[in-house]
Amino acid sequence: MHRRAERDSERSRDLIAGEQPITVGETIAAISTPAGEGAIALVRISGVNAVHVANKIFRGKEKPSRFASHVQHFGEIVDASERLVDQVMLSIHQAPTSYTGEDLVEISCHGGVLVSANVLEACLRAGARAARPGEFTERAFLNGKMDLTQAEAVIDLIRAKTDLALRSATEQLEGRLGEKIGKIRCEFISLLAHINASIDFPEEGIAPDEGEKLLARLDSVCEEIGALLATADQGRILREGVRVVIYGATNAGKSSLLNQLLGYERVIVSETHGTTRDTIEEMINLRGVPIRLLDTAGLRTSTSNVEREGIARTEKSLQTADLRLHIADRNASRPSHFDKRADNGSEIVLLNKSDLPEHHDWKHFEALRISCATGEGLPDLEKEILARITKQNLKPESTVAINTRHRDCLRRALESCNRARMAMRDRLTPEYIAVDLNEALCAVGEVIGAVDVEQILDSVFGQFCIGK
Repeated sequence: MHRRAERDSERSRDLIAGEQPITVGETIAAISTPAGEGAIALVRISGVNAVHVANKIFRGKEKPSRFASHVQHFGEIVDASERLVDQVMLSIHQAPTSYTGEDLVEISCHGGVLVSANVLEACLRAGARAARPGEFTERAFLNGKMDLTQAEAVIDLIRAKTDLALRSATEQLEGRLGEKIGKIRCEFISLLAHINASIDFPEEGIAPDEGEKLLARLDSVCEEIGALLATADQGRILREGVRVVIYGATNAGKSSLLNQLLGYERVIVSETHGTTRDTIEEMINLRGVPIRLLDTAGLRTSTSNVEREGIARTEKSLQTADLRLHIADRNASRPSHFDKRADNGSEIVLLNKSDLPEHHDWKHFEALRISCATGEGLPDLEKEILARITKQNLKPESTVAINTRHRDCLRRALESCNRARMAMRDRLTPEYIAVDLNEALCAVGEVIGAVDVEQILDSVFGQFCIGK
């Protein structure tokens, strides 16, 4: 198991602290639905003793150990003193045909915070321990129910904000990305197998692919890796959204524009200068594209420490923006510095308050005229935002898209491939080529979890909520 060394050290610490040591194969339990009031809450138990725990706390027509797999039964959950906790529906999912690949018990109880907590407490007192974040999905991965890309897709599925993001997560959960990575990995294995055979068994007269033939095979793999790396921005947008920053002078209408685009009053709007002193972020779905809107503090010279900090955050947000909306008040004179900021196509200039007379300074000035008071020009603004996103290739076109961790692994794989190419160019012996290709193989394997990398697993599953 990938956590064996860590658990050994944890056992020593736990014994010193007088706590029960964690052992491999423990039965875990957690509430798998969000906290709060609802019709139903789901409590899960997984592990070798999951059904035994259910036997101890469930009272119905028969014991859970006699239930057919994947069939719900009505009954009651009781505590150690046989006091009624809740009326529930309980089902068992026998290994290996369960989410985790282990015996799994699912208890559907009433959705109150206290009642679900009491059901979980009954499970823990009956012999289960509280699950760590992501531990159910981690066990599914360790038991071969899914690869690492599919495990990560569970988080993407939960967090999806648009239909395209949801479809991407669904396809990744079905294993499309894993299949592509698996194919690349097999090609590396094939290359390495042939090279290593010629190194290890020279008496057999195995001649490794060399020259143009080996280079062509390597180039083909590099192209496939490059195609996946090209989806990194699409993956970021699917998961995080296009970062659109609204900025400008105080009282230009930044907060009003945010409220208009959101469709509700999210930010306080006031004629007082410097009302917004921090960066406010919200997500919208603009025709299938997730947009992260950031309303920022107005740019001006200020003596307030708080406002100056807000302005500094505005400048920082502008540096990381995918698209900037520079808004100004067309009813007022044009600031001398307004059009000095360089634009590489990632900025849209907006003149607000088109319902009021335009100051002569703005005559013939090229910009979108809008009114945050009446909504005039906002449909044109949405079209322009989508046009700029498409022009910068920020619109996600493919549903198979890598995340940041995948990108790091694939970049390292590509770097190793390039070193292998240099070794070939310099006519080094096959051993040198094999070393680089093996590093590429390991890097690609990290994407799907085909290698034992402790930090990767901790990073991935630590993002999950408890009970998933």
